[in-house]
Amino acid sequence: MPTVEIADLAATEAFGKKLGDRLFPGAVVALVGPLGAGKTHLVRAIAEGLGVANPAAVTSPTFVLIQEYSARLPIYHFDAYRLRRPRDFAELGASEYFDGNGVCLVEWADKVETTLPEEHLRIAIEVMDENRRRFDISAAGQRYEELSRQLV
Repeated sequence: MPTVEIADLAATEAFGKKLGDRLFPGAVVALVGPLGAGKTHLVRAIAEGLGVANPAAVTSPTFVLIQEYSARLPIYHFDAYRLRRPRDFAELGASEYFDGNGVCLVEWADKVETTLPEEHLRIAIEVMDENRRRFDISAAGQRYEELSRQLV
């Protein structure tokens, strides 16, 4: 499992843009980490890498559960924080998004792990201190394994 040391917010932005630039139709990125770890900030940077017109408009969909953004590929930003069980996520029609041509970014993916497609990229964010983070990247599937090698 590759690990990326993130020194500060600028490094998070650079990593996210790099990832967004390399994502492909149907990509699923599962984000895991505690409250305040920077999952939404990473999503904003990924969206910028995908060419979203206004990165500042990318916000946490905690209360609406999903936000959609136009970019090089459609972006579907999920937040599973408020869901009580994986079935609730499945009932949102998540699999239809996963099977589409957009990019799915799932915050709090650990809460809905059983509903994620077999092949996906997982980024577990560990808070080291106020500024530093450690991204543990795991890839399921050949395309994601190649992607993870490009990120480290």
